[in-house]
Amino acid sequence: MWMTFSPVATAPDTAPTFHPTIWGDFFIHHNPETLQMSEECMRDRSSQLKEKVVGVLEAFSNIVEKLNLVDTLQHLSIDHHFNEQIVSTLRSTHASEFNSSSLHDVALRFRLLRQHGFWVSPDVFDKFKDEDGAFKVDITNDPRELLSLYNAAHLLTHGETELEEIILLARQHLESMKSDLQPPLAEQVKRALHLPLPRTLQRLEVLHYMSEYMDEPMHNSSILELAKLDFNLLQCLHLKELKDLSRWWEDMCREVGITYSRDRVVECYLWSHMAYHEQEYTRARMIFAKIIAIMAMIDDTYDVHATLMECKQLNEAIQRWEESAVSLLPEYLQKFYLKLISTFKEFEDELKPDEKYRVSYSTKAFQILSSNHLQEAEWFHKNHKPRFNDQVKVSSICSGAPWACVGLLIGMGDIVTKEELEWALGCTDAVRACAVVTRFMNDLAAFKQGKNKYDVHSSVECYISEYGVASDVAFAKIGSMIEDAWKTTNQARFERPELLPAIQRVVNITTSMMFWYDDHKDAFTYSNCLEGTIRRLFVDPIPF
Repeated sequence: MWMTFSPVATAPDTAPTFHPTIWGDFFIHHNPETLQMSEECMRDRSSQLKEKVVGVLEAFSNIVEKLNLVDTLQHLSIDHHFNEQIVSTLRSTHASEFNSSSLHDVALRFRLLRQHGFWVSPDVFDKFKDEDGAFKVDITNDPRELLSLYNAAHLLTHGETELEEIILLARQHLESMKSDLQPPLAEQVKRALHLPLPRTLQRLEVLHYMSEYMDEPMHNSSILELAKLDFNLLQCLHLKELKDLSRWWEDMCREVGITYSRDRVVECYLWSHMAYHEQEYTRARMIFAKIIAIMAMIDDTYDVHATLMECKQLNEAIQRWEESAVSLLPEYLQKFYLKLISTFKEFEDELKPDEKYRVSYSTKAFQILSSNHLQEAEWFHKNHKPRFNDQVKVSSICSGAPWACVGLLIGMGDIVTKEELEWALGCTDAVRACAVVTRFMNDLAAFKQGKNKYDVHSSVECYISEYGVASDVAFAKIGSMIEDAWKTTNQARFERPELLPAIQRVVNITTSMMFWYDDHKDAFTYSNCLEGTIRRLFVDPIPF
């Protein structure tokens, strides 16, 4: 598997220190540079180019050409403009016989279909094996085919040992030949070996792929132009949202007066943007970014600042969820609590009359989060080290992922019904997997960073203690559990096709964990390392 671990044993007894925001009021006062075209002209030109691309897609009679075009549109993050055409293409492909002798084509079809919820058997790769069941030599010497196979195999589900073997085989051969490859294949292989394509955030992939596609001799100039225009148009929108969110956060901090929490509103927006970047999800993106900001404040209150008695008072007030419960709280939490209630009311006000019920699901998920935070606080203050499974059951909810998976649905459009919300609140399959990946990635990063005196016992520590193993053994076991969670995530696309739009957004959250905890670092808490990425996404336009 792609994930490797290098645990450290040192655990200094130091209090957590959160560096100040690196952005301050930058996005409140930022004036973006004047582009070569006005927004209106870019929108007009973009509409013309979309029609051209639809024409190209419809003109192709060869299914391989269509699949390659769909793949290109995904790499360039403009596939959201062609959802109807892409689904139609993939549905037709899935229903048709596919007899290509190219491993690259077969693997590409496998990956695209599985990503979009169409089941494909791993048996499609059998024809590329010899009588002994090993892949033929000419295939293992072709880096392009190996890369396609490697990425496709990461959409494996439980029990697909043949795909696990494919990952190991492809990785071994790609590692051995990567130093001899030429760009752009060399960079694509390097990225995939670090993080396979199905676990890579689309908006980060486009930052790499745009220039790579530009250098391809056979690239389609209309597609490239559309990708640049779309990126810059979305960046204009995202900048406006960041300005509004930064103002909201400034007002929030001034009103509630909490100074001990992480000041990471720009990072909260980045996280929300990873769930959905498309134009039509402005409302959802803003609501979700605020939920993430609240999540961080709650986490820091329970974990870092509040006494056990204050934790109990805060949880009781949250369970009651009424303004009169403010009397239960210490003075420093009263304004915060009232702001929580008013913010949830603001969420409701932003929804249409037939959507307002959704906020009650977010409230319930928030209450579940709070009660589990209290359980962790009780363990901490009593110096109790729970059994591994008990710890994971509670701490995976405390990761915030289950609430996030409900919260991200609140502001979405008509595709969200009570069925999606009940599914998300139930914390099963893909939602549970998201929580497990979030918890374990966070704990592995924290263990490497070093324990401080405010930390509860992590899953790593509980596993080491319960099973009497060294840290590297615990890391390997937890790494395998992360892989199992990914299999559950992949499987959810086929098992619950009626929920696929919601599941795909949850998959985006799970995928974002690969970014936030890359190389066992907590990039949300220690966010200095993100400045370049945030600038490329939200500040610096793509030149024409």
